[in-house]
Amino acid sequence: MIASLFSKTRPINYALIFIMLLSCFFLYQIRVSTTDFSLNILIEKATVLVLILFSFFLVNFISLKNSLTKNDNYAILIFFIFLLLFPTILDDTKIVLSNVFLLLALRRLVSLKTLNSPKEKIFDASFWIFLSAIFHFWSILYIVLVFISIIFHSGKDFKNWLLPFVSFLCVWILYIFASLILFDTYTIKDNIFDVSFNFFAFDNVYQNMALALFVSISVLFFASQTFDYQNKPLNMQSSYKQIYFSFILAVGIYIFSPNKSNDLLIYSFAPLSILGANMFEKFEDSIYKEVSLYLLFAVGLFFFFVQL
Repeated sequence: MIASLFSKTRPINYALIFIMLLSCFFLYQIRVSTTDFSLNILIEKATVLVLILFSFFLVNFISLKNSLTKNDNYAILIFFIFLLLFPTILDDTKIVLSNVFLLLALRRLVSLKTLNSPKEKIFDASFWIFLSAIFHFWSILYIVLVFISIIFHSGKDFKNWLLPFVSFLCVWILYIFASLILFDTYTIKDNIFDVSFNFFAFDNVYQNMALALFVSISVLFFASQTFDYQNKPLNMQSSYKQIYFSFILAVGIYIFSPNKSNDLLIYSFAPLSILGANMFEKFEDSIYKEVSLYLLFAVGLFFFFVQL
């Protein structure tokens, strides 16, 4: 049922995802919140919800518009299941916003294969990445994907290699002006380059279990699609390479970030959702596909409720 339902892009799929996300979001806020809901808090909660909904739109757009998946909605379904595994993301405004900026960057980079307006796309992608770094510094690692994309699509033009540095200057200037206007001062945190390799910072056993499960799923999705790379259409192979590197860089962001939390895994959700969708599209046995998706969905729901 669930596999056949999401095997095509149907309006009901978007409605179901919206209703399920809305239900989980409000349930999480009601069960977990320990503060009174003032106007400012309500605005912040609403902002997170809108950003998460926009994230779904971007994942769907990137996967379908660039033919990274077939005409189905498996990618957004898997993205939703990942959110169920780590419900604390529903309360992390900065990380969610940072990830939205990276999704906007990925959207521009994947579209480089058309060779239309490459300079604008490189500048835009770099701009979004540096904006993302304002909210979570180590997301700046994503800039590596810009240079990788330049190599794939437009490396012969020397000017393209300079555009990320121009974007950096633009974001820096905007950050200075915004800081002076909003806070009357401009400072850079002393610990901005802090790194931590402590991977045992979770007190909740269910958080550790969810992380272990997610790592297993990640390895399965990434490995299966890496081995299937040669079967991809030649004109799509560079786009899939960008998705592979996007996931690797997301892992790097998690590894280098000083304050480890499962919320940081959101950076890997989009590439993994696309890779997972590709894996399910390959399944010829419809029963096996149904059982696999039902099991994945059930496990996601289990970890969502035990972490409330």
